[in-house]
Amino acid sequence: MGQFQPPAAASRTRANPAEGAGGVGRRIYDLLRSQIEEGRLASGARAPSTRALAAELGVSRTTVTAAYEQLAAEGFLLTSPGRAARIAGPPRPAGVLRGRPARMQASSVAPRLSAFGERLLAGSQPAPAPAEPVRFDFLYGAVAARDFPVLPWRRAYQAALLQGHASLGYAPAEGELALRRALQGYLGRARGLACDADQVVVVHGSQQAIDLCARLLLQAGDSFVFEDPGYLMARRCFEATGAQCLAVPVDAQGLQTDALPRGAGARLAYVTPSHQFPWGGVLPIHRRVALLQWAQREQAWIVEDDYDGEFRYGQRPIEPLQAIDTQGRVIYVGTFSKALSPQLRLGYLVLPQCLVAAFRQAKRLTDRHAPVLEQRALATLIDSGAYERHVRRVRRENERRRAALLEAVARHLPPGATVSGSSAGLHVVLWLPDVPQAAEAALVAAARQAGVGVYPLSPLYAPPPATAKATARPAGLVVGYASLSPAQIDEGMRLLGAVMAGRGRWRGGRRRTTWR
Repeated sequence: MGQFQPPAAASRTRANPAEGAGGVGRRIYDLLRSQIEEGRLASGARAPSTRALAAELGVSRTTVTAAYEQLAAEGFLLTSPGRAARIAGPPRPAGVLRGRPARMQASSVAPRLSAFGERLLAGSQPAPAPAEPVRFDFLYGAVAARDFPVLPWRRAYQAALLQGHASLGYAPAEGELALRRALQGYLGRARGLACDADQVVVVHGSQQAIDLCARLLLQAGDSFVFEDPGYLMARRCFEATGAQCLAVPVDAQGLQTDALPRGAGARLAYVTPSHQFPWGGVLPIHRRVALLQWAQREQAWIVEDDYDGEFRYGQRPIEPLQAIDTQGRVIYVGTFSKALSPQLRLGYLVLPQCLVAAFRQAKRLTDRHAPVLEQRALATLIDSGAYERHVRRVRRENERRRAALLEAVARHLPPGATVSGSSAGLHVVLWLPDVPQAAEAALVAAARQAGVGVYPLSPLYAPPPATAKATARPAGLVVGYASLSPAQIDEGMRLLGAVMAGRGRWRGGRRRTTWR
């Protein structure tokens, strides 16, 4: 071992002139590197000069020199001025078979995570394997690609791209001033929310907004109020800080404010007052006032997630809780995921003045800033009125889809199936009295086999205390409809009805299910 073997294959490279010097140099590099990695060249062995190797292979010296320089840069050759290059030795660790790609070995050492990391793993289920696509997916949060305003967005984005800029440095952490000013005007017109542009922080969707609230307002040992059932990703985000969830039940009108804890030291309450997720209730004014009074009394913050407040059918959108907050207790969270696309990853916070500096600093440390071109394009859409025209058009489309869903449920599902939360938003809760709660997962799996994607309600409930008595309720499904056409909605509900009929039987005029 140690005899340098010139790569004979490289001597035939001139037979293919189309390959070019770059391809020849790469082949020389690959062949020399393989000899070094496989240990066929002893560490410290002298490599032939670039002149000699070039003459032997019939290639230019420049080509060989380039291969040597790359090998030296990666540590396979040792070079110094005035001296011949030498072999640095095989870089593989002991125990790795020579000539074979290394494989990652399973570590026997338990990973050392922070307390946050340990809580994160303890409170989260393993990510499921990607499911096979289904023909009719009633996934909440998905929107129809055909609804995206392609032409207005392309014009606005191209204008932002061609706009001259002095440099391409980092942007303000709180977001582009043009977008924050556009949002200030839009929120006043469309949502009745009064704020200054300085109170707005642009984020990567509402999930980052919730994460920033968790990081800045909660710590281990604190407690927070949460709607039960509620948005699972928000609850897990708050719980990962080490804070305790104080679950407060909801009803058809949203959060039951008479059940808010008193004197429990809750640092914040997370609510969806304009369209409770997932039940769909709208918090009436007397409960809104009671919630604000509770926050003032308990010195707690209110995180108001207005995730789909722009989509209300038959009536004007409900004004947000922040619009009646006179004490500066409400943090308003908005997103463009439902009106435009969740893939855009743009949302915003409207903060009390006293929190602005902290949230800007946290945003800067998290990811510096949101994408600049997208912010500028969105500001153009809002300022031109194109965004509001788009929202009105999409609202009409989603109202058609909602009507199609309600008709399909009545036509295809068993008697007794009911829908809640249909007056607003992009989803409903489908209640199935003939199916027990314990059978939700089985129903979801059976529906998926039939090509229909529906999603169980149970995971959205907070775990009950060990001493609490289990309360029986029928199965519930969260059914989103914004990504499907009316025809697809009807066919999907027909297939779901067929799945349910196949698992049940009728006796004495009443349907007896066989769900287990």
